[in-house]
Amino acid sequence: MSTIAGNLQAVEATIQAACSSAGRDRKEVQLLAVSKTFPAEAVVEAMAAGQRAFGENYLQEAVDKMAEVARLQPGVPLSWHFIGPIQSNKTRPIAASFDWVHTVERLKIAQRLSEQRPPERGPLDICLQVNISGEASKSGAAEAELPELARQVAALPNLRLRGLMAIPEASNDPAQQRVAFARLRRLFEDLKAGGLALDTLSMGMSGDLAAAVAEGATIVRIGSAIFGARHYEQ
Repeated sequence: MSTIAGNLQAVEATIQAACSSAGRDRKEVQLLAVSKTFPAEAVVEAMAAGQRAFGENYLQEAVDKMAEVARLQPGVPLSWHFIGPIQSNKTRPIAASFDWVHTVERLKIAQRLSEQRPPERGPLDICLQVNISGEASKSGAAEAELPELARQVAALPNLRLRGLMAIPEASNDPAQQRVAFARLRRLFEDLKAGGLALDTLSMGMSGDLAAAVAEGATIVRIGSAIFGARHYEQ
């Protein structure tokens, strides 16, 4: 068994345990393998172990990797999720290449993604990123802006607003982790109560997965626990 396959088994066991503790069905939580900075061969290894959903932060790296994965493993249907910051001049290739975008925080970006989505690809699945901890250094819409932003994005053609995403302030305290995730879940429930048909809470990474699942995560974004430590080029 490859290292990545073994890591995927370990992550699966962690998700299963978190679901059991929370009284949730394992099928309610999707594992998104965050493959940023890792080569196409690492994605292919994960595919061999059954993984089909992958998250990428850097556009050019992702587009090149998608092409290489398709060359190495033609015909295998994958779900590619963009989870990095979005610059206005990068929306066209994001709209053309990805199945999901988790990091929409402004109406302008959503409008561009909607206008530039190729019709043959069908609607682009969208999560709105919320700055749930109010950190100046973090991306995301402010809580007060969220209801109006969600309503406007949900009305755009070629997009399908699925839910919310957040990266809370880092904490090693599970109780503190749950506070931030519970706040995102309440915002999600408020939007649903207001008439929006949402089904996705993208929250939880390698260090806070269990807390996220306990508070209702439907997608957990796991990178280093699957692929190993990242080595960023200087």
